[in-house]
Parts: sequence; C-alpha cells; structure tokens
Amino acid sequence: MPSHSSWSDGLLLKIVNVLVYLLFLGSNVYTVAGPSDVYYTGKETYVTPAPWAFLIWSLIHLLLLGTVIYQFFDGGKQVIIDGIGWRLPLLAVLNAVYVNVWARHYYIVAFVFSLFVSSAVTHIYYIVKKYHEPQSTADELFVHLPFSLYHGWTTVLVVLTAFEAFGNNAAVEPAGVWTDVFAFLAFFFLEATAATYAFSSSEGDLPASIAISWSLWAIFARQRYPAFIHWSALAFAILSLVWVVKAAIGVGLKIRNGGRGISLDEERAPLVGGN
Repeated sequence: MPSHSSWSDGLLLKIVNVLVYLLFLGSNVYTVAGPSDVYYTGKETYVTPAPWAFLIWSLIHLLLLGTVIYQFFDGGKQVIIDGIGWRLPLLAVLNAVYVNVWARHYYIVAFVFSLFVSSAVTHIYYIVKKYHEPQSTADELFVHLPFSLYHGWTTVLVVLTAFEAFGNNAAVEPAGVWTDVFAFLAFFFLEATAATYAFSSSEGDLPASIAISWSLWAIFARQRYPAFIHWSALAFAILSLVWVVKAAIGVGLKIRNGGRGISLDEERAPLVGGN
C-alpha cells in the first residue's frame, strides 16, 4: 500500500536543505558566475577546459532547486528525506568549501575537498540509482538527473583540480614528457569513466556520460599546444561521444518499451529511512 506523508514530516531536514541551498550552493553560483573572472585569473594547466565547460554548474544548481522544492511532495520526500537524508546538506557544505578555496587559488586544499565532494556525491548517487526506481517525470528531473550530472562532473573536477594542485603552470612552464603522459592518462581515465557510465546498466547513465564528454570537448577547445595534448583530447572526446550515443540508444529503447529512468543495475529494493 502506498504511504502518504504530510509536508511537515522531516520538516527540520527540509528546512536545512532549503537553507544550505540558498546559503551555500547559492554562494557557489555567485563565486563561479560572479564578476571576478576566476577562469581567467586562475592557474592555467594543460588540461584546463574552456570556460563554457563550467556552465554545467548552473544546470546542476537549477536542477537542485527543483530537488529542494520536490522534497515537500510525497514522492520527493521518500527519496530525498528518507533516503538521502543529511547527506545532501553535507554535500552542499563540502561543495561550497571546495568552490571557495578553489576560487582563492588554494589548489592543494581544493584538491582534498574535491575528493570529499566526490565521495559525498558517490554515496548519494549509489543510494538514488540502487534503491530508487524513478516513478515519475519529477523523479527523473529532480532526483536522478541532477545527481547523475553531479557525479560525472565531480569526476572531472577531481582531475582538473589535481593538475592545478600538482601540475605545471601552462602560462610559464612548457609541457614536458611527463605532462604529456599524465594528460593522456587523465583523458583516458575520463573517457573510460564515460564508458563505465554507458555500461552501468542496460540503458546506461546518459547524463553522467554527457558531463564527461562535454568536459573533454571543452579541454580540446582550450588546449591548442602542445599538439599531442590537443589531439589526444580530441581523440578521447570523440570516443566519449560513442558512449553518449550508446547510453542515448539505451534510454530510447527503455522509453519505447514503456520504462523510465536510469538504473544502476537490475536489483531493486524500496528505500528505508536511515540508509
């Protein structure tokens, strides 16, 4: 029998989610989209993407606005409050710290926090994909889509921040052999991650694959020299599109067959509060 809950159930967590969205994620948007030109004043590495790559932040934050509204409805309450729980405010705080230290050029600290953010997103991603089959368009838009994009994007951020923390400054240091090698391995890792998303289930995870591919194309667009890095980025960007197409076909087939959603695997179980 389906359960029905009042909008006031879990009210404290709902209020906290709204506050951290406004105070932390809102400040992230200002830090990234504000007048300080952080993309042009920060450290330039040999894997730095074109500034338009970071537009994905705006999309994620817009979708998460829908998430904090959706939590007040019965369907959203089951997964956001009962399932994700306090992990969402924790993620918001970690994300805010990461973006602010990154914008202030504390790259080693930012790298550490990028790992924390990635870990927090991965935990939420697993809960959502493993235990919550989307039952409506709202589930798709405000639960599955934002955390799929978030998970793929944070994978990219870990790589980018690692190069900022430990790599050469492209503005003053030429790329050596090791820079070429590590850039190639970074592109390979990202492309392989896109493939992993595409094969994570019968329909794959299309949004996460798109986040990876989008970033690889942005790196190709920004990095013109050395030629090895430029063309390596292009090769792996093209390969990542293959996995995007594979996931898109899988989603299309599932929709045609009357299904919906992006699954992690075939096993399903209802969410239990406190998981």
